[in-house]
Amino acid sequence: MAYKFEIYKDKAGEFRFRFRAPNGEKMFASEGYAGKESAKSTIKSIIKHVGKAELDDLTKVPAKTAKKAKKAKKKK
Repeated sequence: MAYKFEIYKDKAGEFRFRFRAPNGEKMFASEGYAGKESAKSTIKSIIKHVGKAELDDLTKVPAKTAKKAKKAKKKK
Protein backbone atom coordinates (compact mmCIF):
# COMPACT_ATOMS: atom_id res chain seq x y z
CA MET A 1 0.00 0.00 0.00
CA ALA A 2 1.26 3.53 -0.75
CA TYR A 3 0.72 6.86 0.98
CA LYS A 4 -2.69 8.19 0.01
CA PHE A 5 -5.29 10.87 0.51
CA GLU A 6 -8.88 9.77 1.18
CA ILE A 7 -11.81 12.13 0.62
CA TYR A 8 -14.99 11.40 2.56
CA LYS A 9 -18.18 13.07 3.71
CA ASP A 10 -18.63 13.54 7.46
CA LYS A 11 -21.85 13.30 9.48
CA ALA A 12 -22.50 17.02 8.99
CA GLY A 13 -22.35 16.59 5.21
CA GLU A 14 -18.98 18.33 4.82
CA PHE A 15 -16.14 16.96 2.70
CA ARG A 16 -12.93 16.12 4.52
CA PHE A 17 -9.74 14.32 3.66
CA ARG A 18 -7.20 12.33 5.59
CA PHE A 19 -3.67 11.25 4.71
CA ARG A 20 -2.73 7.64 5.37
CA ALA A 21 0.68 5.98 5.64
CA PRO A 22 1.43 2.72 3.81
CA ASN A 23 0.61 0.77 7.01
CA GLY A 24 -2.89 2.32 7.06
CA GLU A 25 -2.20 4.73 9.94
CA LYS A 26 -3.94 8.09 9.68
CA MET A 27 -1.22 10.75 9.69
CA PHE A 28 -3.42 13.86 9.52
CA ALA A 29 -6.92 14.98 8.64
CA SER A 30 -8.42 18.16 7.26
CA GLU A 31 -11.08 20.59 8.30
CA GLY A 32 -14.52 20.33 6.71
CA TYR A 33 -15.20 21.79 3.26
CA ALA A 34 -18.61 22.66 1.81
CA GLY A 35 -17.61 21.37 -1.63
CA LYS A 36 -15.66 18.34 -2.78
CA GLU A 37 -13.67 20.50 -5.22
CA SER A 38 -12.41 22.64 -2.35
CA ALA A 39 -11.07 19.55 -0.59
CA LYS A 40 -9.43 18.37 -3.83
CA SER A 41 -7.90 21.81 -4.39
CA THR A 42 -6.35 21.76 -0.92
CA ILE A 43 -4.89 18.31 -1.53
CA LYS A 44 -3.36 19.54 -4.82
CA SER A 45 -1.89 22.56 -3.01
CA ILE A 46 -0.34 20.34 -0.31
CA ILE A 47 1.21 18.08 -2.95
CA LYS A 48 2.56 21.08 -4.88
CA HIS A 49 4.08 22.91 -1.90
CA VAL A 50 5.10 20.24 0.62
CA GLY A 51 8.64 19.90 -0.74
CA LYS A 52 9.29 23.59 -0.08
CA ALA A 53 7.78 23.61 3.41
CA GLU A 54 9.96 24.62 6.34
CA LEU A 55 9.89 23.16 9.83
CA ASP A 56 9.07 25.77 12.46
CA ASP A 57 9.84 24.14 15.81
CA LEU A 58 7.82 26.15 18.30
CA THR A 59 9.21 24.11 21.21
CA LYS A 60 12.68 25.61 20.86
CA VAL A 61 13.85 27.82 23.70
CA PRO A 62 14.82 31.33 22.52
CA ALA A 63 18.60 31.94 22.57
CA LYS A 64 18.39 34.61 25.33
CA THR A 65 16.37 32.31 27.58
CA ALA A 66 18.77 29.42 26.96
CA LYS A 67 21.79 31.59 27.88
CA LYS A 68 20.11 32.78 31.10
CA ALA A 69 19.27 29.20 32.07
CA LYS A 70 22.84 28.11 31.40
CA LYS A 71 24.25 30.96 33.55
CA ALA A 72 21.83 30.16 36.36
CA LYS A 73 22.98 26.52 36.32
CA LYS A 74 26.63 27.54 36.59
CA LYS A 75 25.94 29.72 39.64
CA LYS A 76 24.53 26.76 41.60
